[in-house]
Amino acid sequence: MDTEMDFYQNLRNKMKNWLLSEEGKKTEWADYLMLAPDLFHLLCKLAIDPDVPTADKAKLGAAVVYFIFPVDLIPEALVGPMGYADDIAVAAWVLNTLLNRIDQEIVLKHWAGEGPILELIQNIVAQGDKMIGSGLWEKIKRRFS
Repeated sequence: MDTEMDFYQNLRNKMKNWLLSEEGKKTEWADYLMLAPDLFHLLCKLAIDPDVPTADKAKLGAAVVYFIFPVDLIPEALVGPMGYADDIAVAAWVLNTLLNRIDQEIVLKHWAGEGPILELIQNIVAQGDKMIGSGLWEKIKRRFS
């Protein structure tokens, strides 16, 4: 899992530095964007957890790939760290659907971030339209349902 940690550390540093910049300080989504590394970590941990059903692992794996793949609905290369908004939305959508099928304790044992993950997931899902736009949000929900 060195690749996971390299991506995690790189993403964490990128977010932290950007959020300290003038542009980053102005974004209303700063709290959600800072969750990106921890959501990525959670997706990876759940994808290898033996208590997670195989069908759900496929969705988790797809969400991990979506995070890593540089070309997605909002490409980071074009818009910078704000481009992780869709990755965060994908993670929250996949985790929310997962929570409807498995014991939430499985998710809680892998959460390494700050704050109540179950509430954070619900908040991101509820804010998806505002965060990334309703057209993109609907595409994400269809693609990962």
